Amino acid sequence: MTIKPSDTDNIIASRRSIRGYLPREVPLDLVRQILKTAARAPSGTNMQPWKVYVATGKALQRLSKAVLAAHNDPEFVRHYAYKYYPDKFSEPYLSRRRKVGWDLYGLLGIERGENEKMHRQHGRNYTFFDAPVGLIFTIDEELQIGSWLDYGMFLQNFMISARGHGLDTCPQAAFAPFQDVIRPQLGIPGSEVVICGLSLGYADMNLVENSLQTERAAVADFTRFVSE
Repeated sequence: MTIKPSDTDNIIASRRSIRGYLPREVPLDLVRQILKTAARAPSGTNMQPWKVYVATGKALQRLSKAVLAAHNDPEFVRHYAYKYYPDKFSEPYLSRRRKVGWDLYGLLGIERGENEKMHRQHGRNYTFFDAPVGLIFTIDEELQIGSWLDYGMFLQNFMISARGHGLDTCPQAAFAPFQDVIRPQLGIPGSEVVICGLSLGYADMNLVENSLQTERAAVADFTRFVSE
């Protein structure tokens, strides 16, 4: 197979987190093909630690309703099975985090201190931003950090393959604290940890939030070339 480097680079560079989708069906055979391609990700001793639950139709609606209800319930106790962010952010991570948040809120007309609007926007995660396909990714709780690193390559493969098929995605760690709600909806055993959710569909580019362009640091900022 001959692959043009420019094609691969363009597919990777065009991937963005899309936060609003068209009501256009995604064939399940296409989802299966993307998962098959993603599963070519490398993993230590070929363990292939990924497990995936694909929700569509009524199942997707039930899942979204249940998680959104928990999100809106001030009494609900979130269960964090793993720690995604540090307790305290240092630079440059703090500035990057703040910038993407306020860039998004700025597009949506949400100002500082408008906590209810922020809460509602965050809740859009749990409807999978109206995507026709919602995926939940899990891993056996016994597995260690090496398998989690492998999992990241699987997720990236999935998103890049989807992009190559003209689809868009949004990876969502926001689902992780709601694993106790998600498990009964999808029949996930208690021995599996919810890593994240992911929205899959066709971007609605009429939505202002999908015009967000995040910045990336220059290669010189994070790379050191050593030759001697």
